[in-house]
Amino acid sequence: MSSGKEERAREVGKLGGWSGSGAQHNPHNRFFKLEYGKFHAEGIDDWEEEEARTQFIEVHPKTIVNRVDSPDVGMMYSLNPYQGCEHGCTYCYARNSHEYWGYSAGVDFERKILVKKNAPVLLEKELQKPNWEVHSISLSGNTDCYQPAERKYLITRKCLEVLHKYNHPVGIITKNALVTRDVDILGEMAAKRLAGVSISITSLNEDTRRALEPRTASVRKRLEAVEILSKAGIPVNVMIAPVIPGITNHEVLPIIKAVADRGAVSVAHTIVRLNGAIGEIFYEWLEKYFPDRKMKVIHQIQEVHGGKLNDSRFGTRMRGEGNFADQVSQMMRLGREKYLKGKVWPETDRSLFLRTNKGQTSLF
Repeated sequence: MSSGKEERAREVGKLGGWSGSGAQHNPHNRFFKLEYGKFHAEGIDDWEEEEARTQFIEVHPKTIVNRVDSPDVGMMYSLNPYQGCEHGCTYCYARNSHEYWGYSAGVDFERKILVKKNAPVLLEKELQKPNWEVHSISLSGNTDCYQPAERKYLITRKCLEVLHKYNHPVGIITKNALVTRDVDILGEMAAKRLAGVSISITSLNEDTRRALEPRTASVRKRLEAVEILSKAGIPVNVMIAPVIPGITNHEVLPIIKAVADRGAVSVAHTIVRLNGAIGEIFYEWLEKYFPDRKMKVIHQIQEVHGGKLNDSRFGTRMRGEGNFADQVSQMMRLGREKYLKGKVWPETDRSLFLRTNKGQTSLF
């Protein structure tokens, strides 16, 4: 028999708003003085249908590799083939970045996807610079490089081909099983200690996953991806991210066991933080799915972040502080000791990088 929570999760299409979306509306873009909106639904019959269709907008950036200054994320470079993300994760911190492009952090983030088709060319130009400093480039970091658009555009795979060509180290962050498509390239790179994959798993409960992350790969598919990549010799880290008080925190140890059984060599976590417009989006989500506990969840998030929904301080913003944050950290330590003891993430080899194209003879 289904629980009340499960019934609510299945009723999203009957609750109004945007069926199949993490956000149910477009919050105001803080950079806009004026905004437009629909005030009388009956006046324009095709409005909902038109807005619900995902748009893919080609953009042409001049650079593609971003240097990351944050000490919290463990990467020096990031590369995002897409801006916006169809996955529609309710809590996604990247939503706010869509406002810089003139869109909303809400439904726009999920339905207006900016496609950087020239990313592989820009990447190769970057690697050819004489003063390029070799460190692992993280594909993603803001939006998922294996979101559904990748099936059509293949930008992530083409970037991997460039990195493979130059023996340049790469890290993948994704919650989509589509990453297994590229096991051929990643396997060859991993054999040289040039590649690793982080797969994000927020919950083992499919109803929770479907509500939180409506267009991501299922729990089963993500666990299968961990196993497929591991068997191919590709080191897999699992991000239990974000841990949401009152929603997913009880799943930390079961997730660690499940991914360890399938070959993962490490795990990490973050605790949810609701920066910018995400607080409004997430609160609305709680009202729809967990109205009986929404304020308890909100108060627990605030407790972790010093009384606020968001904490921007380096060192505490990702893990939080206080009793709840300490409990989660203790569960992570226990899980590593119990299920991942003896497993080690391999050190990246930066010495193999080729400063000239493969097949190009050096003149010196």
